[in-house]
Amino acid sequence: QVPPKSLDRNSFDSTPVSALSVEDGAATLTAFTARSIAMARDHFPDVPVRWLVCGGGRRNATIMRLLSENLCVPVEPVEAVGWSGDHLEAEAFGFLAVRSLKGLPLSVPTTTGVARPMSGGHLFDPVSG
Repeated sequence: QVPPKSLDRNSFDSTPVSALSVEDGAATLTAFTARSIAMARDHFPDVPVRWLVCGGGRRNATIMRLLSENLCVPVEPVEAVGWSGDHLEAEAFGFLAVRSLKGLPLSVPTTTGVARPMSGGHLFDPVSG
């Protein structure tokens, strides 16, 4: 699938690094992560002049250095603009949840290429099932 997309560790086969030492495996996966993010930039309509990083990776000096080297522009933690790097993802999902509850689009043709604006998700009530 062409970006944009979301991936997690279960999206990848770990076999290629399974025979490496822990240190070499960590270094390989760290470099792979930074390079993958840099390659995603090729799918953006405009090249970013600055990258803001949230989540745990922003605390990893090696990831931040490799991102900076691969992206060739400033790479900073989101705290540099006053946002919370620990809460940003939860806040974003909360925002999307409210839009879903209201039947508002979560995805539109100009951002993800869907045919029409689309909402998403289903509300699950644990009491009524």
